[in-house]
Amino acid sequence: MKKQKKTVPEFRTEQEENAFWSSHDSSEYIDWEKAGRAIFPDLKPSMKTISLRLPEPMLNRLKVLANERDVPYQSLMKIFLKERIDREFEPKQSKLDPTRKASA
Repeated sequence: MKKQKKTVPEFRTEQEENAFWSSHDSSEYIDWEKAGRAIFPDLKPSMKTISLRLPEPMLNRLKVLANERDVPYQSLMKIFLKERIDREFEPKQSKLDPTRKASA
C-alpha cells in the first residue's frame, strides 16, 4: 500500500517556495506516477546575450546569405546553429544512413 502524501504548504513568496523545495523531496508531496505532461504553448525560450568574435570574411558571407533570404544575419546564424546542433544530437544510426545527404 502506498504511503499517504504530505500536503504542499501555501507559500507567501517565490523565494519561500524555492527555499522549501531545495530542502524537501517532492516525491513525499506529489505522486509523480499520476503526473501528466504540461504544455505551455505561449512560453518563449529564455534568451542569453553573448559576445561572439567572428572573422570578418565569415561575417560578411553570413550577411550576404541573410540578405538573400531577407532575414537579419543574427537570426540566420541562430538557424544555422540550431540545424547543426540538432544534427549533432541525432542518433548515431541516422548519421551512418547512406541515404542521408552528405554535408560539405
